[in-house]
Amino acid sequence: MAAPESVKKEIERLREQIVFHNLKYYRDDRPEISDAEYDELFLRLKDLEQKYPELLAPDSPTQRVGAAPLEKFVKVTHRTGMFSLDNAMSEDELSEFDQRVKKVLGPAREFEYVAEPKIDGLAINLVYENGKFKNGATRGDGIVGEDVTQNLKTIHELPLKLSEKKPPELIEIRGEVYMRRKEFEELNREREKAGAPVFANPRNAAAGAVRQLDPAITAKRRLHLYVYQLGEARGWSFQTQWEALDTLRDWGFSVQDRIKLCKDIEEVKKVYGRLRDERETLPYEIDGLVVKVNALELWTRLGFTARAPRFAIAAKFPARQKTTVVNDIIVGVGRTGALTPVAVLGPVEVGGVMVSRATLHNQDEIERKDIRIGDTVVVQRAGDVIPEVVKFIPEQRPKGAKKFVMPEQCPVCGSKVVRPEDEAIHRCLNLNCPAQIMESIGHFASRGAMNIEGLGEKIVERLFSEKLVNSIADLYALQEDDLTKLEKFTDSETHKKAKNLLEAIERSKKTTLPRFLYGLGIRHVGESTAQLLAESFASLDELEQASVDELMTIEGIGPEMAAAIHDFFSNRENQKLLKDLLGQGITFEKVAKTRTETPLSGKTFVLTGGLSGMTREEAKNLIQAAGGKVSSSVSKKTDFVVKGVDPGSKLDKAKELGVRTLTEKEFSDLLKQAGVL
Repeated sequence: MAAPESVKKEIERLREQIVFHNLKYYRDDRPEISDAEYDELFLRLKDLEQKYPELLAPDSPTQRVGAAPLEKFVKVTHRTGMFSLDNAMSEDELSEFDQRVKKVLGPAREFEYVAEPKIDGLAINLVYENGKFKNGATRGDGIVGEDVTQNLKTIHELPLKLSEKKPPELIEIRGEVYMRRKEFEELNREREKAGAPVFANPRNAAAGAVRQLDPAITAKRRLHLYVYQLGEARGWSFQTQWEALDTLRDWGFSVQDRIKLCKDIEEVKKVYGRLRDERETLPYEIDGLVVKVNALELWTRLGFTARAPRFAIAAKFPARQKTTVVNDIIVGVGRTGALTPVAVLGPVEVGGVMVSRATLHNQDEIERKDIRIGDTVVVQRAGDVIPEVVKFIPEQRPKGAKKFVMPEQCPVCGSKVVRPEDEAIHRCLNLNCPAQIMESIGHFASRGAMNIEGLGEKIVERLFSEKLVNSIADLYALQEDDLTKLEKFTDSETHKKAKNLLEAIERSKKTTLPRFLYGLGIRHVGESTAQLLAESFASLDELEQASVDELMTIEGIGPEMAAAIHDFFSNRENQKLLKDLLGQGITFEKVAKTRTETPLSGKTFVLTGGLSGMTREEAKNLIQAAGGKVSSSVSKKTDFVVKGVDPGSKLDKAKELGVRTLTEKEFSDLLKQAGVL
């Protein structure tokens, strides 16, 4: 029997009421009815839908939770790319951004900015067709993300249907999923009681919740959503970012109430200052201010660099700082044998995260900052992420403060430690050092390399200690029985976890040559150099046979890098490793060339002194990504010498030869112009 018309009308009215009260409660934080009254409306709707299942609709408020757990997430390609933003680390850099915009638009062109708080959460992309929510995905690499539709439906600020009588045919909406401080603290208290590990910060908790295979678990995490930008839009047009945000609010979305329309960059700076002072009082985490040109037609004129839009920038807040004591300095060993000193600190909360360790980079850096065991030091999270020691406090240095000396033997394998000439890094020379092997396996599995999901540090450590994996090739010989013996796989989901990891390992066999080369961990070969090598040689076989001279003919590869690449492929052990890997069925898909002309193309750089904003290796990779070369010595052929802290004799040589020198700030600006920073 068909449902009576009165029931249809009541169901429609109940849905409208529930959506309205959801917005009042979750978006506006101004509930108009009690929880009991809300529950009564919800249960009445649920009862009617169960009684008349033909009236059940996918966009009904009752359908937010209820989907079965997934086996795995499906990949989704975004209709338009989700670019990351360049960063401004000060008000001066905001002014520089403003000058770059005016240079393109012309000094006579008037325009406004929209200043938006930068929520520290997980970026997502929402797709609506004819007003109905179709799917949602994580940002991923900006082009391809993971379909998390069912999990996003559990967020009450996400409309399942737009509040618009004539909605656009299709629209992409970008947003940030986040967790409020109070709910984050409650979640961690619950996890502590249950004996589960706590989350480091609200962002990690939100990201973990969105990537749960079971939507019921996501629903319990009480996530929230703010939307901030449009992607593709069909059947609707906007003139400005401000208009787009207003419309999104009208359609039922939560939009930041601290967003400001600014007539110029000076007004933007005032908003930045106010928000910086307010950040600790807000109910959620923010890490900066996003600044966008308001007129959307100007977005097209300003365009994009290789990695970020020119019409927007993220003005980051200064790193949060706290003081604590250096209890010890220990040494870690990386995949290339590099020894890195790490400060063991008295635990201290910095920006919502408990910090107990911080890298000290190298012996020279320790001596430059004069950090000693027993010192009271200032600690900050660089970019609100990586813990670092800023300085020691002289007035609080104890009499027994002990200087650190790099060990002469590797702390893991006991082999000799050396410091190569012209390097700040000490290295263990034993290629069979357990620490190096484990780090190389982890690097091989990393996202930028073979992207083996689920193969984390703890599992690698167990696989190695149980002698199941002694090299990266051994990963492809693992069986389910091998994994189920490990502690990490001994709960009720043992077989499912083992199966997922084995499937990820199997998927990694189909990769690209740049990813594979990067994953091999060849010294000096980062992701950009791996891409360059893949573009320059027709096959892996051809690259293996290349001489040092042939490698040096490639723009961006100098003598040191060419020698390292040649030495790697000439090594018999490495040749055997490559044969084993290819024998396991690894194949390479073709990739498009990415090289374009930049201000660094064909230029030769020499680095001297310590860089505060990046490591020497990171600087080399960025130069090479922009088409430049890095040399270890200054000559008449050198174009630029980048001078860091405490530069050596290379600076004197540059002055003698009349070679142009760059400060770290000038170097960063050049990298930004090239679109690689």
